[in-house]
Amino acid sequence: MTLVRLVARPMLASIFIVQGVKMLRDPDSAVDQAKPVTDRLTPLLEKHLPQAPTNPRTLVRINAALHVGAGALLATGTLPRLASLMLAGSMVPTTIAGYPFWEAGDPDEKSRMRQRFLENVGITGGLLLAAVDTEGRPGLGWRARHAATDAKRAARAAKREAKLTARAAKAEVRSKAHRVLPGG
Repeated sequence: MTLVRLVARPMLASIFIVQGVKMLRDPDSAVDQAKPVTDRLTPLLEKHLPQAPTNPRTLVRINAALHVGAGALLATGTLPRLASLMLAGSMVPTTIAGYPFWEAGDPDEKSRMRQRFLENVGITGGLLLAAVDTEGRPGLGWRARHAATDAKRAARAAKREAKLTARAAKAEVRSKAHRVLPGG
């Protein structure tokens, strides 16, 4: 792992760990903000995951636990791509619930909320970059493309070799046939 990754991952994860712990300790401080989003998610959860909790307080705590857990994974470099993807996915509802600047009436409040919204968008961009970081090793897509190319190349070579072997075998048969025939 490079020095940049060693330092950058914990820096990126720190906000999630700190805020996640805060929300785990006091989820009620975010329930009112989260309610518009959780109210939209509740019908989807009830339809597709009937056993899933739908209480806004519980959903805030689940999101906070995800932030702490995935943040810790990212900070330690354990499954960093998965952790980054989980955090990026959780940022969408968190940002929409936390900073709906489009609903603010006061220009100063609207400006403050837009700034925080854009900060979260920037953090999400960083998480997406971390999610696709292969640490200089080829990713699955590259490896799959190259494996397919190598397989095609090997198949063409095997086909050419088979043709040459078949021609050599035919020539050998003709040669033996000429030797066996009288006058040949």
